[in-house]
Amino acid sequence: MAQFDPKSRYVLYAQTRFGTDRRGRSVVWVTPARVPDQVELGLHRRKAGHRLDRLAAYYLGDPMGGWRISAINDAVNPDAIADLPLVRIPVKAR
Repeated sequence: MAQFDPKSRYVLYAQTRFGTDRRGRSVVWVTPARVPDQVELGLHRRKAGHRLDRLAAYYLGDPMGGWRISAINDAVNPDAIADLPLVRIPVKAR
């Protein structure tokens, strides 16, 4: 079974399921992580070199929290944020 970082969205917002496949084997899977409701802290004017992991580290205190910035900006692909002049930033999680 895969191990996730304790702060991973899959630990916090997904569920582990157990079942049996068509061949009768026991299988374990993780549901997609739901996106939690977020409150916007403000906007960040993006400039060249402002990577998502650095924004997440600065504003959220977690460089792996870029998925939260993607989610609040309705970006399925994090690379889409690179084209935004203003990036919405969520409030730091507790």
